[in-house]
Amino acid sequence: MPEARNAAGPAPARAVPVKLTTKDFKSDQEVRWCPGCGDYAILAAVQQFMPELGIPRERIVFVSGIGCSSRFPYYMNTYGMHSIHGRAPAIATGLSATRPDLSIWVVTGDGDALSIGGNHLIHALRRNVNLKILLFNNRIYGLTKGQYSPTSEIGKITKSTPVGSADSPFNPLSLALGAEATFVARTIDSDRKHLQSVLRAAAEHQGSAFVEIYQNCNIFNDGAFEELKEPATRDDYLIRLEHGQPITFGGDGQFCVVHPPGGFGLEVRETASVAAEDIVVHDATVAEPAYAFALSRLPGFDLRNTPIGVFRNVSRPAYDTVVQEQVATARAGSTGTPAERLTELLHSGDTWTIR
Repeated sequence: MPEARNAAGPAPARAVPVKLTTKDFKSDQEVRWCPGCGDYAILAAVQQFMPELGIPRERIVFVSGIGCSSRFPYYMNTYGMHSIHGRAPAIATGLSATRPDLSIWVVTGDGDALSIGGNHLIHALRRNVNLKILLFNNRIYGLTKGQYSPTSEIGKITKSTPVGSADSPFNPLSLALGAEATFVARTIDSDRKHLQSVLRAAAEHQGSAFVEIYQNCNIFNDGAFEELKEPATRDDYLIRLEHGQPITFGGDGQFCVVHPPGGFGLEVRETASVAAEDIVVHDATVAEPAYAFALSRLPGFDLRNTPIGVFRNVSRPAYDTVVQEQVATARAGSTGTPAERLTELLHSGDTWTIR
């Protein structure tokens, strides 16, 4: 871990620009994932991206829960904590509320975040805590050797569902949007350029930034997102969202997204069959989450019509900012020494008012 420095007081995470390289963010720990795991690509992309922040390593923290993805803090030469199953958002919330000068990143998986940790995740997003949450979604429990997870598709045959899963899977983005998350995005482990562009946008966001990363587990669920990666299919399956641009996709732009006439939500049509003005122009800043939610519902179980990019990016007061303002107000209204205030409280009567 880097040597800690004394901080004079809370300051924005970007207050002390420094010149760092990718190498500065590589720890001396042996990276221990299965050969071919998508986590390697994500780690390399994050290590390469981190110098862009211009933040000293001692002001960057990675907090993880339990799972393959949760080894991440060991491999980042920053501060970090490998915490307990599903509780990374709760631990990171306490850190964010008390240390607004830090850039705090949560690394979790589909099992860690959406099963035992589901309650902590939705409340961190609801509160808009100033965290960057990276959810590695491989649709399987990899660390415990291949049981189905909350994002496994219906009928998935695993060690814990030998005749096929009967559970309807979570859509992580829909869940995040239902919790009123102010920043929601999706990207893919093997597309470094796109992954880093999403990380860049998340880092600039004030409040909770939720990023789902499709990640391949080549041991227990190999090829789960193959159609989104193979040159023969990816252009016709992926919808690359760009703010301010019409939503078209396909090798020749032959498909588009429109509002169905007289209906709700969004649907995919052939571009040649609709007027240009009817094609939806992507706007990540729409205040109501219904639009981004409709985008999140486009993919089918076969991964056709899968949007990637930033779905929602809106402003709302961050939880830790509000808490810090409350503390400052309470301190400003206090008079006397702490001992004097305590004595006054103890002798004030049977009813106490705590400020």
